[in-house]
Amino acid sequence: MLDIKFLRENPDVVKQNIKNKFQDSKLPLVDEVIKLDSDYRAFKSEADSLRGGRNKLSKQIGMLMAQGKRDEAEEVKKQVTANALRLSELEKLEEEYQEKIKNIMMVIPNIIDPSVPIGKDDSENVEVQKYGEPTVPNFEIPYHAEIMEALGGLDLESARRVAGNGFYYLMGDIARLHSSIISYARDFMIDRGFTYCIPPFMIRSEVVTGVMSFAEMDAMMYKIEGEDLYLIGTSEHSMIGKFIDTIIPESELPQTLTSYSPCFRKEKGAHGIEERGVYRIHQFEKQEMIVVCKPEESPMWFNKLWQNTVDLFRTLDIPVRTLECCSGDLADLKVKSIDVEAWSPRQKKYFEVGSCSNLGDAQARRLRIRVNGEGGKYFAHTLNNTVVAPPRMLIAFLENNMNADGSINIPKVLQPYMGGKTKIEKK
Repeated sequence: MLDIKFLRENPDVVKQNIKNKFQDSKLPLVDEVIKLDSDYRAFKSEADSLRGGRNKLSKQIGMLMAQGKRDEAEEVKKQVTANALRLSELEKLEEEYQEKIKNIMMVIPNIIDPSVPIGKDDSENVEVQKYGEPTVPNFEIPYHAEIMEALGGLDLESARRVAGNGFYYLMGDIARLHSSIISYARDFMIDRGFTYCIPPFMIRSEVVTGVMSFAEMDAMMYKIEGEDLYLIGTSEHSMIGKFIDTIIPESELPQTLTSYSPCFRKEKGAHGIEERGVYRIHQFEKQEMIVVCKPEESPMWFNKLWQNTVDLFRTLDIPVRTLECCSGDLADLKVKSIDVEAWSPRQKKYFEVGSCSNLGDAQARRLRIRVNGEGGKYFAHTLNNTVVAPPRMLIAFLENNMNADGSINIPKVLQPYMGGKTKIEKK
């Protein structure tokens, strides 16, 4: 959410930013909120004046009564009553206009970083760099669900009977591999100085609207019927929510946390064959990283966060690339975002396995996360990034570590988590 003062003083900048995100339907909102803000400030000024005059009029009544000027005192009393009625009207208008302004400001997108490429959608995202050599073996790699089933590790049919489409049973060595990757990712981030955390898996609506846009909320979140609770779509939601309504001493920044959680997403719409199986699902687990820091340090932390994901995937012998998200592909709260994509030997292309985002002070402004610095209080910057999110990540792992006989090599870094196993053999 933008600062209303910034919008008031820079309406053309805000409008150009809306155009850069190809959301022209939101352009009228800028003038609308400026008019509402002007009216609100006029109401507030009048109300402040009336509030400030109450004591003066009360003293005047006392003086007039003491002087025996009862009629004049009665006239002043009438003025006090009229002022009180007007003040009540103004306070209702203040509250009403504040709510209208807030609702509009929640919809106007954040100002994107000048380095973000301008483009309409993800088809115009820009490749930044490749890490590792993408290879295609001289044998056919089956569809990922078939690989898992051949290893005795996946049962989609039972999951459909139990929960419907978009769910799965992982079993045996595949289930163990899934847990091993999560555990390895946890320790990888702890070794990089992050504090490990397991957060609540449900959050209140105030936190939901503090960490994402209304459009994202509708597309992603599962609501708990009859309660003000939502299942989290990622632990970033509850991790950033951890700091709601707090004032953090500047000396305690940055806050660098890595969190584990299950994640729940609606995943509306139809998807192609490559997005079935365990690629696009309603329930999965993830290791996340978040940073709360000073504004001037957020670009540095942004680069550190996506590099962590790249480094982790390379230790697992998986080639990856980074992709700069264009303006039209950025969610409204994001200032800048980079996707990490893993190489799929089967598809002979890269696919997304993580996303790193700098949200500037947008989430902090919505959730009232402030920092107490030497020069006064200010809003923190927040960032998040996926460390690893199996089972989707398992697709890249299995394809890149598969042998011609269908067995799967286990990289050295994972072997301690797999009981010393060096391979997963076909059943």
